[in-house]
Amino acid sequence: MAVLEVHNLKKIFIPRFGGNQVQALKDVSFSVEEGEYVAIMGESGAGKTTLLNILAALDKPTSGEVLLEGKNIVNLKEKEISAFRRNHLGFVFQDFNLLDTFSLKDNIFLPLVLSGKGYAEMNSRMQPIAKKLGITELLEKYPYEVSGGQKQRAAVARALITNPQLVLADEPTGALDSKATDGLLRLFNEINEDGQTILMVTHSVKAASHAKRVLFIKDGEVFHQIYRANASEEEMYQKISDTLTVIATGGEHNA
Repeated sequence: MAVLEVHNLKKIFIPRFGGNQVQALKDVSFSVEEGEYVAIMGESGAGKTTLLNILAALDKPTSGEVLLEGKNIVNLKEKEISAFRRNHLGFVFQDFNLLDTFSLKDNIFLPLVLSGKGYAEMNSRMQPIAKKLGITELLEKYPYEVSGGQKQRAAVARALITNPQLVLADEPTGALDSKATDGLLRLFNEINEDGQTILMVTHSVKAASHAKRVLFIKDGEVFHQIYRANASEEEMYQKISDTLTVIATGGEHNA
């Protein structure tokens, strides 16, 4: 079953004070099945961030549809968007987006607080997630007291605590060192194996090589895709690198 369906997305930015229009997305269509782990790649300016913002209901397309479990989020009214985002989507960002004046526990609780959940329910949801992510001993600490990798684990816990249909990750390893990156990617693999659907935008070939499918965006369109199937991470890494080379040199891909 498709959790996410994207149909003919187009996004044109019109400068406020005149000038040339910019077409960030031309005609993007793809779907993500329940339990998939998909990475989206492409050069800077290819439209990845614009696409992610539309999928997150942070921006609206010029035309096209985004169906999350059959509901077209493009048509949501402003007053519905925040609650829909909070109840159906989990977010993991490059810069963690944790509040420094909140403990890690309170940062993780935040989406449930905004949904009006009681403490007992919030705590019962958090404990197994914190244990799985290895941050139980850190919950009373503040973001400035822990490492980048530990902050990102707290951000992942916050994304998972609402039991989202889809986790959207925006360059989740971008601010991490190599050891923390390896830990986070292993964690994403485990979460995905538990059934969580993940869509990650990344520049990192290493991060993308952990996904089960990689979509490549070029000039505002889906240019090519690679399925993992039985390929190892090393084989995926090479396939991804080869495709990025084709994109960078302006070649055509025989998909």
